[in-house]
Amino acid sequence: MYQSIIRPILFRFDPEVVHETISRGLFASEPLLRHINFLFCNNSSVLSQTLHDINFTNPIGLAAGFDKYGMGVPVWPHLGFGFAEIGTITGQAQDGNPRPRLFRLPENKALINRFGFNNHGADQTAQTLAQWKRENTLHRIPLGINIGKTKIVSLDHAVEDYAYTFSRLFDYGDYFVVNVSSPNTPNLRKLQDKAFLDAIFSSLMKINREQSGSKLLKPLFVKIAPDLTLSQIDDVLSSIENHKLHGIIATNTTITRENINSRYAGETGGLSGFPLRGMSTEIIRYIHKVTSGKLTIIGAGGVFTAEDAYEKIKAGASLIQIYTGFIYEGPRFCHNLNAGLLKLMKRDGINSIKNIN
Repeated sequence: MYQSIIRPILFRFDPEVVHETISRGLFASEPLLRHINFLFCNNSSVLSQTLHDINFTNPIGLAAGFDKYGMGVPVWPHLGFGFAEIGTITGQAQDGNPRPRLFRLPENKALINRFGFNNHGADQTAQTLAQWKRENTLHRIPLGINIGKTKIVSLDHAVEDYAYTFSRLFDYGDYFVVNVSSPNTPNLRKLQDKAFLDAIFSSLMKINREQSGSKLLKPLFVKIAPDLTLSQIDDVLSSIENHKLHGIIATNTTITRENINSRYAGETGGLSGFPLRGMSTEIIRYIHKVTSGKLTIIGAGGVFTAEDAYEKIKAGASLIQIYTGFIYEGPRFCHNLNAGLLKLMKRDGINSIKNIN
């Protein structure tokens, strides 16, 4: 019904207005979703795994960018997600880039966005998450917090900006992601250079050790662009190894427009969705190979079917994130992906998600 009736209606309206309206509706309907979550949840012990001492009941997570303000934290478990990542959160609140800044490309099953990290900032987000913690809705599923650089902060002060956000939100996230790969903040991708990464990672891991005390460190990931060369990826992996980060997210959106035939193809911003599928999977496969499977990989980019997710897991991803596919396929998308994964695993005689790659 979503694809045949609801989606065609929604796609007649401005995509960001629809996103905001649907989000508010979902957040307000949390009490109802709690009673009908059997329609969306499809957890099985076969799909469960523990990574870095965090239990994931299934491998499908919400990618950062959908819930920029952390307002949906109580809702995502009821829609079948195994984990959810909020943000990107910056040190200071910011409005992001001028509208329009989100474009649908249905002929390519894609989106282009140039949001520019619109968010409430670290302080307000901490208050939001503290509220969910008081209401016992914060950790129903693992929560990732994606952190980025405030636009008005110079590259020379980026380390302090990341450090502030990480410290301020430390108590609320199950894992954290350093976002240095969005194309929508000027010069942000320069932070993928080794010298910048080393400085950021060193600062955050120092804070991690200090605030964790005798407890386990908070898992720290970095999210990379799909447009990096293999040599650049090697530099990122070297920094990850040197500073003992826990994993990597592959990948963010791309600035390329190969084989895109939409009237919006010329819009500035990051392209997500189906055109990214092969690109991100090949990067996952490369990272898995050069790290001998020792680095935790979260795969993102172009997942529309269980086969897409399965391919990324076979390439080396332990977890999968969705965004564009969720918009195109609707609220039962998680359920369908997990059900499909179970069928594919049964077909191949695999009795645990951990045994795929």
